[in-house]
Amino acid sequence: MARIDFTPYRRSTVGFDHLFDLLESSVRNTGDNYPPFNIEKRGEDEFRITLALAGFRAGDIDITAQQNLLTITGRKQDDAKPEGSEMLHVGIANRGFERRFELADHVRVSNADLADGMLVIDLVREVPEAMKPKKIAINGQQSSLSIVDSSESDESDRDAA
Repeated sequence: MARIDFTPYRRSTVGFDHLFDLLESSVRNTGDNYPPFNIEKRGEDEFRITLALAGFRAGDIDITAQQNLLTITGRKQDDAKPEGSEMLHVGIANRGFERRFELADHVRVSNADLADGMLVIDLVREVPEAMKPKKIAINGQQSSLSIVDSSESDESDRDAA
């Protein structure tokens, strides 16, 4: 697959970073679609990625989480075929693969399970306490800081409008 590098254009333009990100992701996504996968949101801060990996064993798969990138690699180990047998039709993909997922900040892999040809990877977003929004009192009305619930802040934004 040919890779296009937009770095020289990024240096000479200002404010078009989003456009170049879209172009790079479209070039990256035109490749192989194997193995098929689903991404599911299971709660406010819980996600699940499911990959269809028929014929792969746990030892054939390597899952690596590094900063904001989750990489799943599969290398099928050759199974010994009985002497004198030959394949008449090959419809089950036995090729190796590498699938990458970009993760948002503070998202970590909590569990991975392979059963019935389906690899299930559970993800959890854990925002540190220091990064959560806090309500600050004006003129010392309240001396302590309290964490703002995201649903409360959304309602107050709508009320203000």
